Amino acid sequence: MKVIICGAGRVGYGIAERLSQEDNDVSVIDISPALIAAITETLDVSGVVGHGAHPEVLARAGAEEAEMIIAVTLHDEINMVACQVAHSLFKVPTKIARIRAQSYLAPEYSDLFSRDDMPIDVAISPEIEVGKMALRRISYPGATDVVRFADDKIVMLAIECMEDCPVVNTPLQQLTELFPDLKATVTAVYREGKLFVARSADELQTGDLAYVVCDAAHVRRTLSLFGHEEQEARRIVIAGGGNIGLFVAKTIEQFQPRTRIKIIENNRERAVHIADQLRNTVVLHGSALDQKIQQQADMENADLFVALTNNDQINILGSVMAKSLGCRQSLVLLNDPAFHDLIDSMDIDAHINPRAVTISGILQHVRKGRIRSVYAVQKGSAEVIEAEALETSPLVGTALRDLELPEGIRIGAIYRDGTVLAPGGELRIKAKDRVVLLATGDAIRHVQQLFRVSIQYF
Repeated sequence: MKVIICGAGRVGYGIAERLSQEDNDVSVIDISPALIAAITETLDVSGVVGHGAHPEVLARAGAEEAEMIIAVTLHDEINMVACQVAHSLFKVPTKIARIRAQSYLAPEYSDLFSRDDMPIDVAISPEIEVGKMALRRISYPGATDVVRFADDKIVMLAIECMEDCPVVNTPLQQLTELFPDLKATVTAVYREGKLFVARSADELQTGDLAYVVCDAAHVRRTLSLFGHEEQEARRIVIAGGGNIGLFVAKTIEQFQPRTRIKIIENNRERAVHIADQLRNTVVLHGSALDQKIQQQADMENADLFVALTNNDQINILGSVMAKSLGCRQSLVLLNDPAFHDLIDSMDIDAHINPRAVTISGILQHVRKGRIRSVYAVQKGSAEVIEAEALETSPLVGTALRDLELPEGIRIGAIYRDGTVLAPGGELRIKAKDRVVLLATGDAIRHVQQLFRVSIQYF
């Protein structure tokens, strides 16, 4: 597939890396010669220096043959115009744009991104996606990663196996026998820097990170089985009153009115603005690194400190200070991948990678076949995928125990007619079932084939 990516920053680089590894023909456009030089020297992609919305630049990137354009520059307007030009002049079929300004995404302007107006097929809002991720982490304490699938009826949890984890050194098959009514499947394990697909005979070890797919109604029980009994936070302090912090606070106010929230915002005008937007949240003007401000936020009695500023150093140091003052848990937004491995040695409980969240949202629309949702884990070494089975799929009609799935794939759950089904050996997938599975990077092409529409379907 021929793909054009506008923007060679962190997100653009990440998408180009993934797509080039899968033998796609990728061209990257950026106004920075240094970024283009860096991306073409390290990845198997072609680079064009220029303005991503200019017709002649798109033409040099091969827009006439492109099947998709992904515009992820730092400027919404460039992303929008790039998609418009790609549509009007080059008839590019699929157009994806990263849109940051929330005014473009307001419900009353929902017709803006339509074929007759601004022809963007998918508008990705990083702030909203990161905000939703933060809310999921807040809702399920004890999990280091949380993603919902199948109309929110299926959940993928990343759960760390601590020293007192009751399921370590026990074959996974035995866990299924001990808890036959628990709809939860360990699909993969991350151990000592490597991720592998879990099999029935495998045993979890202390320090493992288990990727578990389960019925949403069984999340608490699953976490408890892994020894995580953390209570949901009722006193939350948020550092950063930007779009993400405001979205998180507003949502908590709406759906968890008993939760007490305080926001620390360094910009006075912004602090006044968000105070007017919120009903029950206390807004404090000051720096998250000011000990007096943290004490004023009653950090000693806080259940959770959520650092959502645009500055990674402030987020990290603010969280370390919060924990030293007595805050029980911390959740940190980290933009720079260089910090991800460092925080393991710090007193930080969990972090959010906004680049990974954005890339996952885009990959959902890049994948071929009836792919409904995609979430990349461990820097793209695997993906959790929700896909719809068609009548012509080789998965349909055969008992799971008799399926010869390619290496690197493990089915976690099936969603059928509003019900979540555990992947037992006798279960047979039916047409229109939604299958949630984990696939390693090498196996993703097989997943696309398993769920692709074949000619017999018509």
